[in-house]
Amino acid sequence: MSEKSPPDDWRIANRKSWDERARLHMTAEAYDLAPLRAGTGKLHPIEEGEIGEVAGLKIAHLQCHFGRDSLILAQKGADVTGLDFSPEAVRTANALAEELGLADRARFVEADLYDAPGALAEHAPFDMVFVTWGALGWLPDLEGWAAVVAALLRPGGRLYLAEGHPVALVFEAAGGEQPQKIPRFSVPYFDFGLWTEDNPADYTGDFPALDATHEYWWDHQLGSILSALAGSGLRLDWLHEHESVPWPVFAFLKPVPGGMYTWPDKRWLPLAFSLSASKH
Repeated sequence: MSEKSPPDDWRIANRKSWDERARLHMTAEAYDLAPLRAGTGKLHPIEEGEIGEVAGLKIAHLQCHFGRDSLILAQKGADVTGLDFSPEAVRTANALAEELGLADRARFVEADLYDAPGALAEHAPFDMVFVTWGALGWLPDLEGWAAVVAALLRPGGRLYLAEGHPVALVFEAAGGEQPQKIPRFSVPYFDFGLWTEDNPADYTGDFPALDATHEYWWDHQLGSILSALAGSGLRLDWLHEHESVPWPVFAFLKPVPGGMYTWPDKRWLPLAFSLSASKH
């Protein structure tokens, strides 16, 4: 169901959902922690191929969930500060950092995304702000998000963003029953906005129905994302589009190495995009 403006309880509802997911995802196959615990953790192939050397960098990981990717960056030698609005996610992340012996290079702060400049002031400025996979859809205000990113970066610092491609959101997420068919249209690209729904299943597919099912989500057009960054004073370094994404956004996508999913035959449209934008 699409709505024009969010209700007052959107943060409360979404936080309940992510508190529950933080507990579940510690044992989810999609978040396999064995490589991280073995000291060999890797990001998805897109990030691994694009972010470059991070050893010695100060990185702010926004919407970090329970910190798996933050801790992978710390294992690579970065000094990482993760931020999430879920108290359960932050508690879990700090405990995992202690378990892995990474608490000296990774710490986690509970705060709303839009309060990040104040919440992370003692650790700022940062060389990189890191934002990946399913983050922007939980945010109603892209201009406010971009201003937060710019405020956290030092001059010359950069944002690294990897996300599901907005173009794919015009199709039904379930993809239909025919594995070799492109998905059916669901919502016009130019009608994107707020969606509220009861979503009983976790996106990992590893668990029974969630208890906290009600959530709010915003679809954002690519132009809105780029314009928000430009409006905050960040300059686009590059933009890449990709034929794979780290979750089966459509039921018939085929798994490929690195925990990615792609089209079974023709490359119909981009499933993900990534970008770098710098503060000058």
